Amino acid sequence: MNIKKSRTVEVMTSYDTRALGWVVSRPNARGVAQVARVISRLGDGPLYVVLGVLLALFEVHSGRSFLAGALLAFLIELPVYLLLKNLIRRPRPADAIDSLSAFIQPSDKFSFPSGHTAGAFVMATLLTAYYPLCAPVVYPLAAMVGVSRVMLGVHFPTDIVAGALLGLSCAFFSLFLF
Repeated sequence: MNIKKSRTVEVMTSYDTRALGWVVSRPNARGVAQVARVISRLGDGPLYVVLGVLLALFEVHSGRSFLAGALLAFLIELPVYLLLKNLIRRPRPADAIDSLSAFIQPSDKFSFPSGHTAGAFVMATLLTAYYPLCAPVVYPLAAMVGVSRVMLGVHFPTDIVAGALLGLSCAFFSLFLF
């Protein structure tokens, strides 16, 4: 099992290293990183709390239900995210690639899956379920949060895919239960 797991991570890292090297070697990478930093901040948890509380307080039809669904989704997502991070223990790009430096300091040591991306896709999915007209804005924004994490050098591309799948799964499961 460990041999297979390490081989899978090795293959993913090989692909990701090439893709990430191309991204961060672009001539305008430093300027893009400044924009990516702002977009990445949108994936921080406090914004989700503020949005959920505001909807619960001021949106009489679905606000409280949205907040309850979001809390349930994050109660599922966070432990699964932490479990995966600590089981897989994939190093951050800057720790795995000698020639790479991240543009920001990550909050922990491991990169797989992306928690920012998972959270962004939880919110995008729930917002779309409760407020369908939001979909054309929130899904591209969630994807931008994920891409920003790659641009900042703190995640590999497959970390983003895994984070998106985790976020979608937890949101759908919450919607199913709720």
